[in-house]
Parts: sequence; C-alpha cells; structure tokens
Amino acid sequence: MQRLTLPAARRVALAAQGFDRPRPTRPPTRRDLGRVLGRLAQVQIDSINVLARAHYLPLFSRLGPYDVTTFDLLSGRTPRTLFEYWGHAASLIDVELQPALRWKMARAHEDAWKGVLRVRDQHPGLIDDVLRTITEEGPLSARQIEHEEVRRRDHWGWNWSAVKTALEWHFWTGNVTSARRNPQFERVYDLPDRVLPPAVVGRETPDEPDAHLELARRAARALGVFSERCLADYFRMRIAPTRAAIARLEASGEVRPVEVEGWSGRRWVWHETTVPRRIEARAIVSPFDSLVFERERTHRLFDLFYRIEIYVPEPQRQYGYYVYPFRLGDAFVARVDLKADRSRGALVVRSAWLEPGREVTADRVAGELAEELREVARWRGLGEVRVEDRGDLAAQLRTAIGG
Repeated sequence: MQRLTLPAARRVALAAQGFDRPRPTRPPTRRDLGRVLGRLAQVQIDSINVLARAHYLPLFSRLGPYDVTTFDLLSGRTPRTLFEYWGHAASLIDVELQPALRWKMARAHEDAWKGVLRVRDQHPGLIDDVLRTITEEGPLSARQIEHEEVRRRDHWGWNWSAVKTALEWHFWTGNVTSARRNPQFERVYDLPDRVLPPAVVGRETPDEPDAHLELARRAARALGVFSERCLADYFRMRIAPTRAAIARLEASGEVRPVEVEGWSGRRWVWHETTVPRRIEARAIVSPFDSLVFERERTHRLFDLFYRIEIYVPEPQRQYGYYVYPFRLGDAFVARVDLKADRSRGALVVRSAWLEPGREVTADRVAGELAEELREVARWRGLGEVRVEDRGDLAAQLRTAIGG
C-alpha cells in the first residue's frame, strides 16, 4: 500500500483542486474557467454578498481576476455547461452530471425539506398551477407569479411564499430547473428541456448504483486523496452507496488505497494522482470552496480548524463574520474577515489573524496577503484596501498595505 506523508497528501489535495498551476498572466478566458470547473465538477452557491457571491470566489482563487459575466454565461445562456441543483448544497454543477443526479430528484418525496413537503401536501392545486404557469409562460421568477400571495413574515430566514415553496418542490423533483439568476439573485425557473442541452435531456437515466459511481468518480478526481466520508460529502451521498462505489472504483483501478501520515483510517487516492514537489501559489479561499467542504478533512490535512461564524452572535465570534482562510504554498497561514464597502470604494479587512505554528514569518505572511488583497480589490473594482485594528496580524498587514 502506498504511504503518503502529510505534506505530500496536502500537495495532492491542492493539485487535485487546481492549485498546482500558476495563474494566467493574461485575462482568464472561458476555456480557463471551463478547465477549472471541469476539475471541480461543482461550485457551491450562497446568497451572502459581503465581498462577492460564493460561487465566484473559487475561480478567482485559482485564476486571479476574471470577468464574472463570462462565468454567468456558463449557466445562464445556451450552450450551458453548468446547471443549478443540489450537489454539495445548492450548487452550479457540470451539466454532464445531470443524469447522475436524477436519483436525488426521484427521492424528493423523502428528502425534501418539511416546509416544501407541507406545501405539496396541503396545496396540491397550487403545485399544479405553478407548473402550468411555468410551462405556458416561463421562464419566470417566483416574484413574477406570486403577486397575490401573502408572504409570511414570522420567520427571519425563510419567509418564502407558498408559490416560491411550490416552485422549490418542482425544482427538487427536476420538473423545473433554473434558467438563470436575476439581478436580485432569485432563481428564474423554466422547464429542463428548454434550458439543458438536448443531448443531456435525452440521455438515459442511470440506475442508482451507476449514478453513485459517476458522482464518486468525479468527487475522487476533485479531491485527489480522501476518506469514505469525504467522498460521500462532496455530493452529499449516503455512506452505503458511497462505499459500494469506492469498491467498484478500486476494482477498476481508478482509486488506490493509501496510508496518510497522521490521518488514520482507510484512505484512497485518485489513480492519476501525482505528488507535486511543491505548491507555490497563494490564494484567499472562500468558506464554501470545495477545497474545504469537509471540515474534518481540512483539519487533518491542513491543521486548519475552521467554522463559519455568520450565524454566531457578534460578541461571541472568535474571528469575524465572513472569514476567508489565506493559503500560502501548501499551508494555511492566516485568516481575514473581509467586506466590500462599495459606497466608499474600499476593501475592508475587518480583522486579520495569523495561524499559529506555521514555518513562515508574520512579515512574509503580511506581505503576501497584502498583494493578494490588492488583487481582490482590483477584481471587485475597489480602489483601496483598508485594514481595521482587530486581530494579531492587523498591524503588520496595515504596514504591508501601506496605510
């Protein structure tokens, strides 16, 4: 059995995620975006827009400043190479994987949220009416067809109307899909055969074991080195079918068992994996980046204990509201709480923290992080970087920024 040291396993994981290549020195093209997305298979969506929407950040981390409108066209205009569905969470996913996710659509009766199932059960006429409206008039957002619906105000987070919830039922089952997101970041729904490529729509639905095999194959390639739990988590599959898929991949030689120093238990590597001699690039990483999907793996491989604190009351937050880990080479060396102050044209560093126990000086971390923050500001159209006082790296980072 192959044995990997922990630093080697880190480099394998980073290379599998596309961090082994230098960023292009020219503006990234659609082909560059497609190469990264093909490797990752999906990017997670999140509605919070403190700096940039979550699905935009993974491409910046790997390619540097790029035109997000080019990215939007990949899912919002024919010919689409991405479609929106439930992958790791709400995600933009390689459209070639749509047939392999139809088993999730078929399980909506069991797996959909209780609120969605309640509307389905209590308002069957509305369920039918909404689908008829999309069929006859789509593409439409929920807001465009819910004018007379009284929106619930009794829950701060999910005040969806019954119309919106009915649409989400159809989205979960695959009866409708997202044609695009509108400027308010609302889904615009339409029928799959009017959105997805005809070759994808017409493809035969695989049985569940074969569908799980295809998802496991793409996850294994994207992770490079993984546990059973990591692989299942990538597309939120159950453990039993994931275990069966790993056995098939191992039998075919597509994955190999491996021992990883300091990470006990059964582990595997993708068969095309090579161990880079070094990883030199730096990157600010979104909390929703697929590199850090599975937090236990992140902790074991990178010695980074990370929890997002957006739902933690402000006085109880350790690092900040929306904190990005900063990677330098093959190690996470800092974390920063970032906010785009668009009214003042500034990227605000609300806090900056040095990761303890790293073999790199604080001055070097501050210098490299300052350069990366300038790139982020340029990408977001912000004219300056402003560092606030909070965090044990803040003073050195402000010096490195020059403010």
